[in-house]
Amino acid sequence: MQKRLFPQRHPLIFGLFVMVGLIVLFFGGVTFFVARLIHPGNFTDNSKNGIGVVTLRGVILQAKEPIAQLTAFRNNANIKAVIVRIDSPGGAVGASQEIYAEIKRTARAKPVVASMESVAASGGYYAALGASKIVADPGTITGSIGVIIKFANLQKLFKKIGYQPEVIKSGSHKDIGSTAREMTKEERQLLQAVTDNIHEQFIRAVAGSRHLKIAQVKKIADGRVLTGEQALKLGLLDQLGNFTDAVQLAAKLAGIPSAQPNLVYPKDNSFNLLHYLTNIKDETLANMFLDKIPAIMYKLNITQ
Repeated sequence: MQKRLFPQRHPLIFGLFVMVGLIVLFFGGVTFFVARLIHPGNFTDNSKNGIGVVTLRGVILQAKEPIAQLTAFRNNANIKAVIVRIDSPGGAVGASQEIYAEIKRTARAKPVVASMESVAASGGYYAALGASKIVADPGTITGSIGVIIKFANLQKLFKKIGYQPEVIKSGSHKDIGSTAREMTKEERQLLQAVTDNIHEQFIRAVAGSRHLKIAQVKKIADGRVLTGEQALKLGLLDQLGNFTDAVQLAAKLAGIPSAQPNLVYPKDNSFNLLHYLTNIKDETLANMFLDKIPAIMYKLNITQ
């Protein structure tokens, strides 16, 4: 006599197992179908007149992804030019400089056009300086050639709630920027020196990239924002135009005869349902709150 896996006296349990199984199969099938629809396998572009497109969007906190994309396009013989599409208010100094350096390195191998969207200011503009040519819309907000260090002084609040920090440090300046006390005169001088040095680096990068004199750049390197139209008059970019104009310029610089060059975007073989439902990259969502917590919580918020 055979034993039944689910005896008749437990039809409810059997029904629940069947229901759960069907739900898992249904959502698994839907996820697989959507993933295949969006990523139908590893596609390799064989076009000999490709133009790679790298997107730099949001606050710049890391350079790993854009550097990897730029490197891949630079080493691909089928990619004749690269467009860096920028929509960023700036961000961390180091990350902006790393992207700038990688764009500059790529521009020595093939034409690179920086295409500015709504905002390409501060670190976003710094990155664009590495390109062969810079294109912006008339109303693009750009410029903001400056550096800022800021943190909160919560001394009065801490006193009110009875919070008293105890600090043990190896050097007199190890807790510089502490939120629990006022900044000393010497600390202010030290941080001002750091700010000034980074600012000088920014100014040198602008002058070198845009073939301007240091004195010319210093006149407008006070943190002011500019429209694309104003920036063009000051020599901070090459022409006004949208993404299509940037594509045409890249094709011209690369000597691509086609009126409609083939745009090649970086591969993304990962599937994230949240990304495709909300159009929010998982890096923006996850990295901002996980990987970037140390950077966000760092006592000195040094940004460009």
